[in-house]
Amino acid sequence: MIVLGTQSARYSGEIPVFERRAVRASTDPYRPEALRKREAFLVNGDSVPEGFGWYIFVNRPVTAVNAPTIELPSDFDFLADGDVLRLTPTKNSLRVLFRRNASVNSFLLTERCNNFCLMCSQPPRNVNDGWIVDEILEALPLIDTDVPEIMFSGGEPTLLGSRFLDLVRACKSYLPRTALHILSNGRSFSDPAFAKSLGDIGHHDIMVGIPVYSDLAHVHDYVVQADGAYDETIRGILNLKQTGVPVEIRIVMHKQTVPRLSALAEFLTRNLLFVEHVALMGLEMTGFTKANLGDLWVDPADYAEELKRAVGILDRAKIKTSIYNSQLCLIDRSIWRFARRSISDWKQEYMPECQSCAVMDQCGGFFSSAELKYSSHIQPIPC
Repeated sequence: MIVLGTQSARYSGEIPVFERRAVRASTDPYRPEALRKREAFLVNGDSVPEGFGWYIFVNRPVTAVNAPTIELPSDFDFLADGDVLRLTPTKNSLRVLFRRNASVNSFLLTERCNNFCLMCSQPPRNVNDGWIVDEILEALPLIDTDVPEIMFSGGEPTLLGSRFLDLVRACKSYLPRTALHILSNGRSFSDPAFAKSLGDIGHHDIMVGIPVYSDLAHVHDYVVQADGAYDETIRGILNLKQTGVPVEIRIVMHKQTVPRLSALAEFLTRNLLFVEHVALMGLEMTGFTKANLGDLWVDPADYAEELKRAVGILDRAKIKTSIYNSQLCLIDRSIWRFARRSISDWKQEYMPECQSCAVMDQCGGFFSSAELKYSSHIQPIPC
């Protein structure tokens, strides 16, 4: 697990007056002069080039430089050229917003949401967090343009309305070769005008990931704890597709959803065959999941056959299908080819039982929160 933030950063020197600021980290001593002033140089040797706006010392003595310095513990020795950081000197805080070498980079757009999902990993809060949009708009121009993909999540990103659309436009402008993956509950797109506004931006590679938890409306509405959500979600998917925006269906597997997993797969093949991708996702043991564990937990070994049936239904219909957040030893070998290493590397771990497994480097592993509860059937796969 990688630590992405601290409130124990030691700032020194003449610190400019600001509340928070996004800066790009650099290890290149030959960066153009004009760029250096907005960047933080990661000191990794005796030679310290002049002209950078900040100098970062990770687990090493601070040397005299003519600019503000930041001391960080060894937890941050992963920092690399191209990372984007949020500096908050008034709170001795530093946060990594973007990691150039990460497998997945996700930006939380807001903590607000109009669903209240039983297993939400980011419990919603009704707060005024509009500053997050400003921060992301500041960070996007600092990201290298060859990054394959970034993700927007929440909360519910579309509750930002026009500001959400501004962020998509900014991605199109600043990152013209980078795919954009948006996680949304889809309800806002039940407004055809809003769905059309997203499609009209013309982003070259966009995907909206939307959860559908059942073929039955009342089951979906119970899982998301919002009456009428199912109808709005389905209408939102239809409106997005009508305006040319690709859609991914995301299904979290737990006690409320797995009994009708194959029925849901049949529903998707009959009614939403045009979606680009279906992701069947293991449960993350954090957020509301901990409070609702009794209503959610089912050992993945107990739904292995149901998962196999659902994947088969989707695959035969030629819908691109993936299994996320799941362990190979709990999945029938016939569907291993659908399993992905999907957990972000900063929160991915393996259990002691995994250490002698012959396929550990191919397995998705566990969320770091899985120590709370995980399958009793985890076992190493022999060579």
